[in-house]
Amino acid sequence: MVDAGPLYAYVDADDAHHEESLDFLRLHPGPLVVPVLVIAEVAHLVGTRLGAGAEVRILADLASGASSIEPVHTGDWLRIAELVARYRDLPLGTVDASVLTCAERLGVIEVATFDRRHFTVVRPGHAPAFSQLP
Repeated sequence: MVDAGPLYAYVDADDAHHEESLDFLRLHPGPLVVPVLVIAEVAHLVGTRLGAGAEVRILADLASGASSIEPVHTGDWLRIAELVARYRDLPLGTVDASVLTCAERLGVIEVATFDRRHFTVVRPGHAPAFSQLP
């Protein structure tokens, strides 16, 4: 499961995690699952910070099929809302809650993220904790 941080960092050469993200995304054997709300967040950040050219690049990379894009299912919305409410003091937010919800639904315990705070504190419903990559 891939959160926004590694996707953004691999596009932004000035990001502190750029090289680490490049290596991870190129070398991970996969499958790499990217929740659709993560794509919306990354596209917005890349477009506003780096411009349309960088946004087109990341969209083209996603279109290549190297990642599996995971939609939000109808039943996911209640779990997302539950997580946002439960962790409101973090605050968790809809996108991170969608990553957690997708991971729970698919039985995934590895999350590629630099958001150690959220993904260390939040407890998934299907495992004692997430294994965080890279």
